[in-house]
Amino acid sequence: MKIVFMGTPDFAVPCLKRLIDSEHSVVGVFTQPDKKVGRKQILTPPAVKVEAVNNGISVYQPNTLKNDEAMDVIKELNPDLIVVVAYGKILPKDILDYPKYGCINVHASLLPKYRGAAPIQWAVLNGDEETGVTIMQMNEGLDTGDLLLVKSTEIHINETSEQLFDRLSVIGADALIETISLIEADKIKHVPQPQGDFGYAVMIDKSMCSIDWNKTAFEIHNQIRGLQSWPVAITKINGKNVKIHKSALCDANGDFAGKTVNNKNALTVCCGDNKCIDILEVQPEGKKRMDIKSFLAGNPIEIGTILGE
Repeated sequence: MKIVFMGTPDFAVPCLKRLIDSEHSVVGVFTQPDKKVGRKQILTPPAVKVEAVNNGISVYQPNTLKNDEAMDVIKELNPDLIVVVAYGKILPKDILDYPKYGCINVHASLLPKYRGAAPIQWAVLNGDEETGVTIMQMNEGLDTGDLLLVKSTEIHINETSEQLFDRLSVIGADALIETISLIEADKIKHVPQPQGDFGYAVMIDKSMCSIDWNKTAFEIHNQIRGLQSWPVAITKINGKNVKIHKSALCDANGDFAGKTVNNKNALTVCCGDNKCIDILEVQPEGKKRMDIKSFLAGNPIEIGTILGE
């Protein structure tokens, strides 16, 4: 099968790799334009572009798909199928309808739950026990197409969004290859998504970082692991902003939100429900990420200190 691949970030790379290693032919890759990254604003190619170039595959980086130029490229490549994985652009109807088998999308949630841009982070932020990958036939709606294949997986209680990204990217690659095989064999089943408002996984941003210690221990723990590795939860410790990279639920109890109750091997903090979490890894302003023992060695924190002030 001739396939055009559309994707951009690291999450999409395992899918592209599996297609390259398969019996199918990846005839072209569409990805977002290179972007300036970091303090030095270095022009950096997307992860998908790097993988495609390393495998000698033609790469296209249009600013928009809503013109004749993009459609002309698709016609020239003449794919049987277009595979979309975290591309970041809306496909117009003429592109959706062009390939023999249409366009399919690898979406990192159990649709119809968490349609939109940040399904992995929101599953963790909301404390879900299960998520997965859905392979979907694309239509003009936003993640509303027919379900083709669904693979579910447990979310571990201390698993971060970053760790879940890595697992789901591999699950998604396996599901993609299985789906294409079913399509070729004419054994694929199209299951329409249920009707209704199932919410939208909006983009994550820095406004979500500040920890409100009046929330429950479970909510704060989910915030810390859900915002890992970007933009990262943050709180004030002795008046200075500190990023909180890792935490764990614990059996300790306290009597005041934000109050530290232990400073040995972990920084144990009381939350709004009087249950506590252990802070395990932090990053002070202008410094590298470190375990809490190293942090406490240079930044003694007395029991009873109130975080967030």
